[in-house]
Amino acid sequence: MIVTKDTIVGDIVNADEGVAPILMYSGLHCLGCAMASGETIEEACMVHGMDCDALIEELNNYFQTKG
Repeated sequence: MIVTKDTIVGDIVNADEGVAPILMYSGLHCLGCAMASGETIEEACMVHGMDCDALIEELNNYFQTKG
């Protein structure tokens, strides 16, 4: 999986639940909330005041090591 700013948070978790600790540690504690299923990673980062580019890089690094 390649994560972009337009990738839905729920799709990332569905692709590999191993990303949950990355998202939680980064500040996205609401993985089970209704918004996560339809919210893009960019929207989630904006709402939570997070560095979207850094999180995307970390997620893509994770998926590259799995692949």
